[in-house]
Amino acid sequence: MANLIRKEDALEYHEKGRPGKIEVIPTKETKTQRDLALAYSPGVAEPCMEIYRNPEDVFRYTAKGNLVAVISNGTAVLGLGNIGPEASKPVMEGKGLLFKIFADIDVFDIELNALGIDEFVNVVKAMEPTFGGINLEDIKAPECFEIETRLKKELKIPIMHDDQHGTAIISGAALLNALDIVGKKIEEVKFVISGAGASAISCCKIYLALGAKVENMTMFDVNGVISTRRDDLDDHRKIFARDLDLSLKVADAMQDADVFLGLSVGNVVTGDMVKKMAKDPIVFALANPNPEIPYDEAIAARKDIILATGRSDYPNQVNNVLGFPYIFRGALDVRATTINEAMKLAAVKALAELTKEPVPDIVNVAYNEKSLHYGPTYIIPKPIDPRLLVRVAPAVAKAAMDSGVAQKPITDWDAYESELYRRLGSDDKNILRFLMNKAKQNPKRVVFAEAENLKILKAAQVVSDDGIAIPILLGEEKKIRALIEENGLQLQHVEIVDPRSEAQEQRRCKYGEMFFEKRKRRGYNMYEAKKVMRERAYFGCMMVETGEADAMISGLTRQYPNTLRPALEIIGMEDSAKRVAGMYMMLTKKGPLFFADTTVNFNPTEEELIDITLQTAKIVAHFNIKPKIAMLSYSNFGSSASPEAIMMRNAVEKIKKMHPEMVIDGEIQAGVAFNKDLLRENYPFSDLVNEDPNILIFPNLAAGNIAYHLLQEVGGAEAVGPILLGLRKPVHVLQLGSSVRQIVNMVAIAVVDAQVKESLI
Repeated sequence: MANLIRKEDALEYHEKGRPGKIEVIPTKETKTQRDLALAYSPGVAEPCMEIYRNPEDVFRYTAKGNLVAVISNGTAVLGLGNIGPEASKPVMEGKGLLFKIFADIDVFDIELNALGIDEFVNVVKAMEPTFGGINLEDIKAPECFEIETRLKKELKIPIMHDDQHGTAIISGAALLNALDIVGKKIEEVKFVISGAGASAISCCKIYLALGAKVENMTMFDVNGVISTRRDDLDDHRKIFARDLDLSLKVADAMQDADVFLGLSVGNVVTGDMVKKMAKDPIVFALANPNPEIPYDEAIAARKDIILATGRSDYPNQVNNVLGFPYIFRGALDVRATTINEAMKLAAVKALAELTKEPVPDIVNVAYNEKSLHYGPTYIIPKPIDPRLLVRVAPAVAKAAMDSGVAQKPITDWDAYESELYRRLGSDDKNILRFLMNKAKQNPKRVVFAEAENLKILKAAQVVSDDGIAIPILLGEEKKIRALIEENGLQLQHVEIVDPRSEAQEQRRCKYGEMFFEKRKRRGYNMYEAKKVMRERAYFGCMMVETGEADAMISGLTRQYPNTLRPALEIIGMEDSAKRVAGMYMMLTKKGPLFFADTTVNFNPTEEELIDITLQTAKIVAHFNIKPKIAMLSYSNFGSSASPEAIMMRNAVEKIKKMHPEMVIDGEIQAGVAFNKDLLRENYPFSDLVNEDPNILIFPNLAAGNIAYHLLQEVGGAEAVGPILLGLRKPVHVLQLGSSVRQIVNMVAIAVVDAQVKESLI
C-alpha cells in the first residue's frame, strides 16, 4: 500500500519546528573560548597556510572531501516543470537529506537564478573550491546536456546530472537482469522508447554501452518518431535518428518489440499495444506519478511481462536513490576527478549482481514479502537494502581507480568496507521503519480510548491510510463525527463506539459481569463492576480481553496510573512475567537505546530486575535487534560494596547462568559502558568491550525516568513509549500530550506486540 500524503500533512512536516529539512551541525568542540580560538581566529590561520602551501591539504583540514553541492535552477522539477529556483528548494533539500541518510554525504543545496548556459556554468565553476562533488538536478533539456558536458570538461571534481544518469544506471541494471531472466541478448532485442528528454537519451546511451544497437531502437518525442527525415532534432536526439516514415506511431512500433522504455507521460500505452509485443516483453513505464500504462492493465494484458515503474507501490521500482548516494560515495572516497562511463557501468553491474543474492530479512519485512528473490517481480534491489552502500560504492571506487581518475586509491579494501559499515550505521537506526512495515504486514484492530481528541483522530487517519492498523474510536459519536467533519478527515468508515451510550448497554453488562468474576475478591461488587465499564479505559481493555480488538492505546489526556490500572485489573500479566515494567525506546543519532524500568517499579528487587531485563531483551529481539545490555550503577565491577551495586552485579551473574549467549555486563557506570577505550584499558574482560550497548537497565525508577527525560529534552533524542512489558495482551500508554507522530509510533509498536503475542498462542 502506498502512503497517502495529504497537503496539510506535507506542509506541516516542512514548516514545523525549524523550517526545512536540513541544518549545519558543528563537528568539533565549540564550547570554550579556546575551542572558538582554534575554530576561528587565530587558530584557523594554521590550516589556511598549510592548504596555501599544499592545496591538496584542503581535504585534510576541511569538509570538502565529504561535501556535495546539489545545484538546480528549477527549470525541470520532476512532475512540476519549470517552477523556478525558490520553489525547487524543498526538492533540493530533500535530495541533500537522501545523500546523508543513505551514504553519509553532507550537502549544501544551491538554487541558482541562472537560465543561460554560460551564466549557469560560470557560477558553478566559481564554486569548485568549496565542494568535493556536484550533483546537478532538475535542469531542463537540452541545456542540461551542455551544462554537464562543459562542467565535467572544465572542473576536476565528480559531477553528475542525476536526472540523466540516475535513471539510466538503475534501469540499466534492471534491463540486464530482465533480459537474463527471459533469456534474450541485449544486442538482439528491439527497443521502443517513448520520450526523448535527458533521462531517455541517457538511458539509451547506457544501453548502448551495455551492448544494445542503435538500429534496434525506435524513439519518439512529443513531435513524433525520431527520424532522419526531421529537421528539428538536436545533436543528442540525432544519435538515435533512423530513416523512418514520419507517420510511424508508438502503437505501430510496439509490434514485436522486446523492450518498451517510457520516460514521457502517463497513459500513452494500452494493453492492446502491449499484446503486440514479442514473447516475454519487458516494459519500463517510468513516468511519474502515472506510468505510461497502468500497472494492473499491463499485467492483465500479458502474463509473461516483466514490468518496472517509478512507483514504490509496485514491484521493480526504478528509483534514483539506488544510485546517486553510492556513486558519489565511491567517487569522493578515491577523490575522483570525474564520474566517467566506467564508474557508471560499474554501478549498473553492481546493482544487477546484488539483485541475484539472497535478500535480507529486514528488506522482506519492509516490503511485506515472505521471501523476495531474483525473478520477474524482483529485477533490481529495494531502496532500503542495507547492502547497497557496501556493494555499489566500492565498485564505483574501483572503476575510478582502474580508469585512472582516482587521486587517492584505496589500498585496504577490508578497512574501506568497515568504514562504509560505520557510515551506514547499524540497521537499528531503521527501527521505526522496520516497525511500521512489520505492522503493515498484518495490521491489527487498535482501540483508541481518547478519540474525542483531535490528535488521536489525526493519528487514526495516518495509521488507517498507511495500513498500519485498523482503528476503533471510543467516545461520544456526535463529538467525534463533528471533529472528523471540521478537520476534513476521512474516517467515516472507522468504527466508533460510545461506552456510555444506550446502544452499548448490553455490552457493558456483559463486560461488567466478566470483570466482576475477575475482581470479585479484589474490592469490586457487581454494581461497581458494571458501572466502571462506562469508562473508556476499562471498556477498551475489555474489548482487547474478549478479542473484539487486538490492542489498546490510551493515556494522552490521562495520568499514567489511570491507564495502567484497568490493564492490570482486566488483562493481567503474562504467565512468564513476575512484574509489569515500562520501557522507553530512545531514538538517538547513534541508533535506538532501550531504557527500563522507567515508569512502573520504584525500587525493584534483584529478582524483579532480572525479570525486567529479560522482558526488555525479549521485546528488543522481536524488534529485529540483537540485545546488548548494560546493567547501570554508580559503580564499576565491584568498585562499591553498596547494596544497590551488589544487586546489579548479582543480577548479571544470574542472567549469564540462565542465558550464557546473552551480551550483558554490569554493574557499570553509563559513561564507561559507552567508552570503548576506557573499557579496553581498564576492563578488557567485559562483554561490552566490542559491543555498543542498546539496552540500559536502571537500578530504580527514579534513575531511569530522570535519564530518559534528560536524553529527550537536553540530548535531543526522540522518545517512543512508555512501552508496557509483561501484559498478556497489548495495552500501551501514551506520554501525556504526545504528538501525532508519537501516537502513530506507539500504534505501530502495539500492532507488532499483538502480532508477536498472537504467534505465541
